[in-house]
Amino acid sequence: MENRKLAVLIDADNAQASLTAELLAEVAKYGTAIVKRAYGDWTTTQLKSWKEVLHKHAIHPIQQFAYTSGKNSTDSALIIDAMDLLYTGNFDGFCLVSSDSDFTRLATRLREGGLTVIGIGEKSKTPRPFIAACDKFVFTEILRPEKAPEAVASNDKPRTRTTRQSKSKPVLAKEVHPLQAMFTSAIDAVARESGWAELSAVGSYIAKNDPSFDPRNYGHSRLSQMVKKLDFLSVQEQRNGSKLHSEIRIKDGEAAEPTVTAPVTPAAPPENPPPAAAPRKKRAPRKKTEPAGKAG
Repeated sequence: MENRKLAVLIDADNAQASLTAELLAEVAKYGTAIVKRAYGDWTTTQLKSWKEVLHKHAIHPIQQFAYTSGKNSTDSALIIDAMDLLYTGNFDGFCLVSSDSDFTRLATRLREGGLTVIGIGEKSKTPRPFIAACDKFVFTEILRPEKAPEAVASNDKPRTRTTRQSKSKPVLAKEVHPLQAMFTSAIDAVARESGWAELSAVGSYIAKNDPSFDPRNYGHSRLSQMVKKLDFLSVQEQRNGSKLHSEIRIKDGEAAEPTVTAPVTPAAPPENPPPAAAPRKKRAPRKKTEPAGKAG
């Protein structure tokens, strides 16, 4: 991934200039940005904040006038340039920075061409079809380090409330958490017969089904750290030289019930019925003797 050649195309009308540094740092994790372009009508006052950012980060501005008032023609210019870059064959992937659903078809077309597509946009504005059309989608909310602790604090508040009420309620709340269903389906898909699944395989499976999945959305920098904080998962780690091999499974779920409790529960009930049957036989002869005495 480090040697991948990427083309970064920014829809300036639907992106934040204040996050440009964090945005490019995120792109660097997936490859090298060979082309960096930002599209918009730079004659308007709405894009003033972009001027200093463009020069600072060597982003090439592409001027696109609005042919009709009230309509944005930036999307078409970005799409045309993306197709031109695709046909050159010099790139391994594209990074589309926008929250506009109009780029959904562009993302699918680039993937059909065998290229990796990374989307970056706002969580509240980006439609689900555009997210699903990308190989990986990063929300801009997690690019700011200041907003990460706020998300963790908001998640901790309801947990403290449940612990004050009773000890069993926080466990029920965690079982209802959407992460449990996500991890359960992923583990069932890649787990061995023992129920254990490799953490790397689980992460790959989740990423394929939900491109927007990122441990940082839940306040963790890595998936291995996030897994250890989930109470419904069991984690085991083994070292093979310098590499750390991690495996996970569902705790007290599908794997625990059939292996331990199933053979024990049927063995207990058969011991109780025989002593219960013995007193019933003793009561029967007593009833027979009483009517015989009355007849004599």
